[in-house]
Amino acid sequence: METYSPEVEEPMRRFYHSLNERDRRHFAGLEALRFGQGGRSYIARVLGCSRNTVSQGAREVSNLPTREVEQRIRKTGGGRKRDSVTWGPGLDEKFLTVLRDHTAGDPMDERVRWTNLTPGEIVQALRTEHEVVVSRFVVYQLLKKHDYRRRKAQKRLSLKPEIKNRDEQFKNIARLKAVFEASGNPIVSMDTKKKEYLGNFYRDGHLYTLTELKTYDHDFHRASDGLLIPHSIYDLRLNVGYIQLGGSHDTSEFACDSFRHWWHTYGRPHYPTATAILVLCDGGGSNGSRHYRFKQDLQALADEIGVEIRMAHYPPYCSKYNPIEHRFFPHLTRACQGVIFTSRELVKELMEKTTTTTGLKAVVHMIDKVYEIGRKATADFKENMRLIFDDFLPRWNYRAIPMATTTAQVI
Repeated sequence: METYSPEVEEPMRRFYHSLNERDRRHFAGLEALRFGQGGRSYIARVLGCSRNTVSQGAREVSNLPTREVEQRIRKTGGGRKRDSVTWGPGLDEKFLTVLRDHTAGDPMDERVRWTNLTPGEIVQALRTEHEVVVSRFVVYQLLKKHDYRRRKAQKRLSLKPEIKNRDEQFKNIARLKAVFEASGNPIVSMDTKKKEYLGNFYRDGHLYTLTELKTYDHDFHRASDGLLIPHSIYDLRLNVGYIQLGGSHDTSEFACDSFRHWWHTYGRPHYPTATAILVLCDGGGSNGSRHYRFKQDLQALADEIGVEIRMAHYPPYCSKYNPIEHRFFPHLTRACQGVIFTSRELVKELMEKTTTTTGLKAVVHMIDKVYEIGRKATADFKENMRLIFDDFLPRWNYRAIPMATTTAQVI
């Protein structure tokens, strides 16, 4: 039998070892069939494999179908058995035994449970307590099988669960929105975003940079170069957010100045025939529902712009339902994440980049006015207040009617 030369045998071995298990058998068997008698022993010696492997490959090559349909490399059932098969049904019981002493739960709801063990600690506990050796991947499967999921706590429970007339006010706000949508009048959501300090302070987020960004290890306000107060108005119809960046104090006067700038610059041009403006806002802060100073500034604002301002406050502990909180502020935060606020101009530029695929836009304006804190409503305001409070939940629902409109109605 004429054999291959050493120069040919060496590439054959390299090629053989580059194949998968099934193709190795087929290659060895095909070469053995070429030599006939004695070929199987010779090929096994050249390739460094078992003669049985060569024989198995020769049989498979001889019986190959016209069209290859089987894609498996090994026969069904080949390979290492799953740990659940190796350790039997007792694996689940041992797993739950490990978790039993490390599982906490909600005393009011038996379905809420959690464990303080990590997958690595569970692997170690199974090994030391039950002499069961499994990988972290098996522990992941067991956790999923027994309905344990990696979750993060969600802030969804109100600190004050029972708020009187809470649902009624939400229904009232939905009714007001429907009325204003049908009339074509503007609907805006108003709130002040978290204050920001200028300076080399840490901000959460990641950026692509050439060098490491280093900030102060403490955010002491005395080391800041200034303060930014982003009072914002979000137009629900146009999907546009308007931000007034103040640098003084978040007062009712500042809130009304912000609203005034929005109306004269953007609101009136977009709604030239508007007869009323629906304002959705929280019950606290500079536009709080209990502050007479805000009500007095609001009435003066309505008199100036000549349009009725309809206020609808969300109940206490419900600010997260204010549309601006979840439709505008998250995207505003994303546009500024990771960037160190070194100047007001930089912050304005970043906020103006706020966009979404649904068409959200942001417009930013800076207000340099210094606002006085501690202002009180005038002594006669409560007696002569011209605000019209609704019969239904008046503490959260009222209207500021312009002087001209009020006079006309009286006449």
